[in-house]
Amino acid sequence: MANAEHTAADLLAAERSSATDVARRHTQGHTPGDGHMWVMVLGDLIIFGAYFIIFMVYRAIKPQEFLASQQHLNVNIGALNTLVLLASSWFIARSVHAARTGAHSAALRLTYLGGVCGAAFILIKAYEWSTEVAQGHTISSNDFFMFYYMLTGVHLFHVLLGLLILGVVVRELRNPRRRRMFMVESGATYWHMVDLLWIVIFALLYVMT
Repeated sequence: MANAEHTAADLLAAERSSATDVARRHTQGHTPGDGHMWVMVLGDLIIFGAYFIIFMVYRAIKPQEFLASQQHLNVNIGALNTLVLLASSWFIARSVHAARTGAHSAALRLTYLGGVCGAAFILIKAYEWSTEVAQGHTISSNDFFMFYYMLTGVHLFHVLLGLLILGVVVRELRNPRRRRMFMVESGATYWHMVDLLWIVIFALLYVMT
């Protein structure tokens, strides 16, 4: 009985500490997430920005080749993946809001939904790659497809890493003794970056004429 009461008291103290931390952060104002995560995000944005610039340079040199090759991509699949990631970002944003208000069960469910969308993105991308390869469009076909596989491949790696980070968020939300808000916000920050990068990639590879 004493152990049970002690455990209950610990859980209650953890809940109060979490609520106090959230209230303090809102009152004082803060940058969501951990500073180290923001350094990582900014580093990724700089690297991808360099990729995008190099892509535009090559596209300016070979405009006809890039336009002709672009026609072989399935814009509907690209749009579907965009919608999937936008939905995932919405779920993760709502998860952060729920966690901030102490609705940890709802936050956990929303994080799972965001992760499911991320997994769906991977499956759709794998299907798209398989259809392109089946049609003879490989990374060695020309410069456009070299960039296509490179950009989408590096981005896919970030999606996988993002899912691992969301797994850490799930662990935080499932453990009443933890539930550190900065961890939840850090996971959301990284995931939103992954989604933002895809929107740019979609525009460059599938839409731009």
